[in-house]
Amino acid sequence: MTQNYQIIRFLRRNIPTFACEPGCHDCCGPVTASSEEIAELPVKSEAEHAEALADWCCPYLGEQGCTVYAERPLICRVFGTTPRLACPRGRKPEVLLAPKVEQQVWQFLRETRQVLL
Repeated sequence: MTQNYQIIRFLRRNIPTFACEPGCHDCCGPVTASSEEIAELPVKSEAEHAEALADWCCPYLGEQGCTVYAERPLICRVFGTTPRLACPRGRKPEVLLAPKVEQQVWQFLRETRQVLL
């Protein structure tokens, strides 16, 4: 297991979760992910990516929500857990993302090659 996979696993375990508002996809716009995160996702065609980008959404957003929720990228997991990326509908976990972990997420995103989904 590479160092990046270990970092991703650590961060995933330390990002709090909360229930989104049913039917809401306000934060499911185009996002980026690391190569390691993308390797865990189903392959999408260039046409699927282009269509999602034209609609200003994620290619993994389905009619019932995120189709890769268990493997969603770190940036998706952070939405709503910090005032920096607040949920537009006011949802949040009981305990927000710890500042130290948030710094580690931003550092990982800065230091790894991120690819537009």
